[in-house]
Amino acid sequence: MSPMRDKELFAKILGIQHPWIVREVALHLEEGEVVVYVHWDPLVSLTCPKCKAEVPGYDTRKRSWRHLNTCEYRTILVAEVPRCNCSTDGVHQIPAPWGDAGSRFTAKFEAFAIDWLKETSITAVGRNLGLSWDQLDGIMQRAVKRGLERRGAVYPENIGVDETSFKKRHNYVTVVQDQATSNVLFIGDDRTKSTLDEYYESLKETPQGGEPLKSEDAVNKHLTNIKSISMDMSIAYIQSTMEHVPGASRKIAFDRFHVAQYLGKAVDKVRSQEHKELSKEKNEILKGTKYVWLQNPKNMKSTTRASLVELRDSALRTARAWAIKEFAASLWQYVSRTWAEKGWRRWLSWALRCRLKPMVEAAKTIKNHLWGILNAIILDVTNAGSESLNAKIQKLKKWACGYRNKKRFKTAIMFHFGGLDLYPPGIEGS
Repeated sequence: MSPMRDKELFAKILGIQHPWIVREVALHLEEGEVVVYVHWDPLVSLTCPKCKAEVPGYDTRKRSWRHLNTCEYRTILVAEVPRCNCSTDGVHQIPAPWGDAGSRFTAKFEAFAIDWLKETSITAVGRNLGLSWDQLDGIMQRAVKRGLERRGAVYPENIGVDETSFKKRHNYVTVVQDQATSNVLFIGDDRTKSTLDEYYESLKETPQGGEPLKSEDAVNKHLTNIKSISMDMSIAYIQSTMEHVPGASRKIAFDRFHVAQYLGKAVDKVRSQEHKELSKEKNEILKGTKYVWLQNPKNMKSTTRASLVELRDSALRTARAWAIKEFAASLWQYVSRTWAEKGWRRWLSWALRCRLKPMVEAAKTIKNHLWGILNAIILDVTNAGSESLNAKIQKLKKWACGYRNKKRFKTAIMFHFGGLDLYPPGIEGS
């Protein structure tokens, strides 16, 4: 192929149009590279990217971008990018149409990498594309930034608030999810009151003057319009929501998952204590039964269910604790707050008098948070979406073998679960 045909071919492949011109195409076999040299037509005047006025040139800066491979050869685009000198806006670089400012990859290459990052681990993508973690993290950060700018402000009616671990030793982030779309809306650096405060503050309207509205008379409509907030029984989250969301005492919902979690742990403590006592008497009836008591009977295999029936009908303290837990599980079907409260009060009377310390302690916690449990029943909301998201985030973390810092962790969460349009301008997602 002639040099002229090479230049025409790569101009079409790269989408390069006048006043940009492919000046030369060089094949470096030993390096496994094709280098495409591009320059600006010197006969075409420059336009200030800020004010769009015709302006004189200032100088040029040599820049390079990696593009999609050509016949398995790494393709590099090199351009002498002109800078203009505007009397109003100063010196500015003319934007290159094939890639974002600040990126060392063309838009098509970034889109290709984004598609891969959606499907497999960052380590695998780096190995196959010959990119470092830092380079891939840069692609993800630019993608998330674009996506958030395109999405703009979101004012949900029903949200889920949950914590997810970043590392061991109580190192967490707070994740806020829109329950209507399942998209992540916010990720905070910790699980404190101030963390969730940050999200609620972001919902306050900002007048064109700049400062958020502070007048108590002008209650922010976006906070007022929140109908439900599903969460665990975190004091920090409760305090933040009470402070920011009008009518929060009727909107905060502690769903059945967290109640079942509390009671499941209590049943397991009863089982563990009783097993130790029986083992001293050479009675191993509770050995290996931990998950028999914690499983949902509807999901059990026939053999496990048969074991449960035998254990349930015994005089074991664990059987009594299990019965208390199962009765609580049946109290989520009410539609009337009055009748729901009566049902839970009956359960509390039984649980608080059962003389099983772990169950009594769990019952006290539930009694103190009964108002939020009743809200969950009447509002018919659940935090199952947030729990499912939490599991996906932990799988993502395991997939990546952990993240170096919280910034990268948060970027990855928003990249995968933010529901964002991540692609560079002019590129449609696959």
